[in-house]
Parts: sequence; structure tokens; C-alpha cells
Amino acid sequence: MEAPKGVEINAEAGNMEATCRTELRLESKDGEIRLDAAKIRLPRLPHGSYTPTGTRQKVFEICVCANGRLFLSQAGTGSTCQINTSVCL
Repeated sequence: MEAPKGVEINAEAGNMEATCRTELRLESKDGEIRLDAAKIRLPRLPHGSYTPTGTRQKVFEICVCANGRLFLSQAGTGSTCQINTSVCL
């Protein structure tokens, strides 16, 4: 679907679903992607597990700014979200 000025999809009463076999991509070239809901669920987001061995796996946490912006921060023994607050400006 393409449009020179914009596309709006609205479901006044009921759900809206988008499904695909491989990859669903939302991209905004100059703006933002807004998920405006009381709850946002990521049910298949993997849960990490602690391993005391030196397997240098990269672990990140998802941080949320007061303005709603999300960013990843490399996880430490405590939360590292406050260390990277310059992202929120």
C-alpha cells in the first residue's frame, strides 16, 4: 500500500491484526512510531538466564524515558538506564 500523503487504518469497534510469515516491519523515515495503549505486551520476548561461566553473551535491558522513548542499555549488576539518560533529551 502506498500513498503520497498518508494512510489511516481505523477500527472503531474491535481488533486490528497484521500477520505475516517472516518479518513485520514498521518504519518511520522522519517521525515516530507510536504504540498508544494501556498495556503493550511482548509475550515471546526471550527471558535471559544467569550463567556464572565467562560466556561473553551480550545482555541488554529496555529502558523507557519520561517522554516515552525506548532505548537499549547494556545490562549490569543493577539497572543501567539512569547512566544513559542523555538519550532521553
